[in-house]
Amino acid sequence: MKAVTWHGRRDVRVDTVPDPVIKESTDVIVRITSSGICGSDLHLYEVMGPFMGEGDILGHEPMGVVEEVGAEVTELKAGDRVVVPFNISCGTCFMCDQGLQSQCETTQVREHGMGAALFGYTKLYGQVPGGQAEYLRVPFGNTLPIKVPDGPPDDRFVYLSDVLPTAWQAVHYADVPKDGSLVVLGLGPIGDMATRIALHKGVRQVIGVDLVAERLERARNNGVETLDLLQHHGDLVETIRGMTNGRGPDSVIDAVGMEAHGSLAAKIAQQVTGLLPDAVAARFMQKAGVDRLNALHMAIDLVRRGGTVSLSGVYGGMADPMPMLTIFDKQIQLRMGQANVRRWVDQILPLLTDDDPLGVDSFATHHLPLTDAPRAYETFQKKQAGMVKVLLRP
Repeated sequence: MKAVTWHGRRDVRVDTVPDPVIKESTDVIVRITSSGICGSDLHLYEVMGPFMGEGDILGHEPMGVVEEVGAEVTELKAGDRVVVPFNISCGTCFMCDQGLQSQCETTQVREHGMGAALFGYTKLYGQVPGGQAEYLRVPFGNTLPIKVPDGPPDDRFVYLSDVLPTAWQAVHYADVPKDGSLVVLGLGPIGDMATRIALHKGVRQVIGVDLVAERLERARNNGVETLDLLQHHGDLVETIRGMTNGRGPDSVIDAVGMEAHGSLAAKIAQQVTGLLPDAVAARFMQKAGVDRLNALHMAIDLVRRGGTVSLSGVYGGMADPMPMLTIFDKQIQLRMGQANVRRWVDQILPLLTDDDPLGVDSFATHHLPLTDAPRAYETFQKKQAGMVKVLLRP
């Protein structure tokens, strides 16, 4: 089959690799019909190389049609249409019962002290082949895949794999009070969808911050108040306080993560890491601060005293400096973590109707064949061509 594979920093290719096969009696094989490129994939493309292996198959936002089922699979059959959550969870352990599928005890990567395994990600998360491919082996066929109706196009449902539950959890964790205000830093796919969900849930004031004109316009067209970071670089905190009764917003979502601009020291650390031998670089990242923390520090500065910061952007350093005095003094609540996809599906599915209140049918800015993946990664990483969300079609 054809699959998108990692070959080094800023080097992804479409290779021919062996087809996946049933290994366990509860496995299913899914023929992929759509697979998104996520902002987290850009971390693999740029920063997380020390934890990758050449030829690793990328992608964790797939959906498709069941082709084959293992002997013990009773909930699915060949021909069923499914979305595959990005975190690999058994659905039956203690953590899954708590709605913490991202911490699934069956698939935790204990070798590295990490939570549940992920499709198409690093050694830290199990190095499981991903879904930017023609076929995907999916474990836990009775409990993991999300069965969806036939008929509507893939765009209606594919975001259940990651974007929708991640943004939903970000808004839930933000815990915006009634008649409150929310700032979303970063209007990529997760930040954009978080603003839509917040407005749908009735948040009175939603302010989006980004530095890409097309992303700002996209959010503004959905009723979000927007601020261009480039125009307010020196006075963003004061500007937003002026928009929020002089106190700052009740809640802030950091939907940016480690790719944030502005930290020269962390940029140099990331570049140095890319020059080190993989084994050395991996140890360095696990012990050193290599994240650009401008977005997180900005969230801490912005939020009002007693407010909440919800962190959905991915960070990768282990010794990043945090302004603990400010966090403590302002009595800030911090919520964060990988989305627990299965926890939120039942709340989101009723919204994926023809009325399309979250705008999923038109959410993707680009639909491209799988063979165009290398160009798509480069364009997305450079934030060019108005690219916010890409769906690859095998």
